[in-house]
Amino acid sequence: MCVVAYAFSPIDLIPDFIPILGYLDDVILIPLGVALALKMIPNAVVQECTVKAEDRIKNGKPKNWLVGSLIILVWIVIILWISIAAYRHWFN
Repeated sequence: MCVVAYAFSPIDLIPDFIPILGYLDDVILIPLGVALALKMIPNAVVQECTVKAEDRIKNGKPKNWLVGSLIILVWIVIILWISIAAYRHWFN
């Protein structure tokens, strides 16, 4: 949880606006945190999840058409909103 919280947190050890160093802490700390978290997971759990993942791959990727449709709808609404705003700005 701490790695995910740090990854999404707007607060960093080194602020992102500092060139190169700002992103360097994210590039180093997040992979190290993920590696540490993976080492803490028991082998039995990793093997069980690996088997489940392989079964899902064999059966084909799960599809969620409802969520896919909602994402496409959101993009259409955004494009229409920008188009209408641009039209009103340039032609009014």
